[in-house]
Amino acid sequence: MTSTKTPDVWLPIPADEIDGRPEGLAYRFWDGGPDYPADPADCAFYVVPYMKGPEVSVRPLAGMAQVQVVQTLSAGIDHVEPGLGLLPDGVRLCNAKGVHEASTAELALALILASLRGFPGFVHGQDKEEWRSGFYPALADKSVLIVGYGSIGAAIEDRLAPFECARVARVARSARTTARGPVHTLDDLPALLPEADVVVLSTPLNPSTQGLVGAEFLAAMPDGALLVNVARGGVVDTKSLLLELESGRLRAALDVTDPEPLPAGHPLWHAPNVLITPHVGGSTSAFLPRAKRLVAGQLSRFAAGEPVRNVVRITG
Repeated sequence: MTSTKTPDVWLPIPADEIDGRPEGLAYRFWDGGPDYPADPADCAFYVVPYMKGPEVSVRPLAGMAQVQVVQTLSAGIDHVEPGLGLLPDGVRLCNAKGVHEASTAELALALILASLRGFPGFVHGQDKEEWRSGFYPALADKSVLIVGYGSIGAAIEDRLAPFECARVARVARSARTTARGPVHTLDDLPALLPEADVVVLSTPLNPSTQGLVGAEFLAAMPDGALLVNVARGGVVDTKSLLLELESGRLRAALDVTDPEPLPAGHPLWHAPNVLITPHVGGSTSAFLPRAKRLVAGQLSRFAAGEPVRNVVRITG
């Protein structure tokens, strides 16, 4: 920070609610409303409003001529990527690694268990006062494939550990070895998919994953397999998925969809063998405490002239 003017920090959380925030910064509250709290040109550190979509996230960027850090409160950065070209060179874009792992992994397990054990049918049966007993698939003895083995993917595997799965396979952009076993690349998917009873998507949305789960990917999954998406809707080609669901060959549990929000009348709402939740993977009571700790830590490093963490892109 070279200017003697107190740097502006735009926050979607009131500053007085963030314990441990450093002194010496001018805090401005903006949660995506129509009016800006100050001149965007004076903003040095921009914390993007959470779950407000690309239009809101990007809106002030064109005026942020002096911004040095853009901090998202989401694991993905796709909602701010359209505006990165508006920023000066050298701006550090940081994601919210460490904030969403617990909540998203919880939901992934909930979706797997609810789908396998037939919970949607039980809810409909309760509405109709019907006792729908019978045998249902268990997670025990299933082979699970996690596509997107970053911090969220690893947190999902942590929660799978007690469930006596036959196997957990891992796929990420780069091959590596972890304490739990090898991580494969996307090139290995054709060999891994036919062995997967459950496929969990937790990958970022980027050019290499846009539409990754298309007709060929889905056709490689075995009959009766379950697709779980806690990543981004655009990772899955919706038309191809609908064909598999309507044929009865595959099942799906989706926290994200394409389009999103899923509009009324869309065929995915009433497709067979699908469970849909409205993008609530990170929207839990666990979010705010972790988000506040992340922001306080990042601001403390920024104010001290230290490197910020979770840098996923530098403009220019």
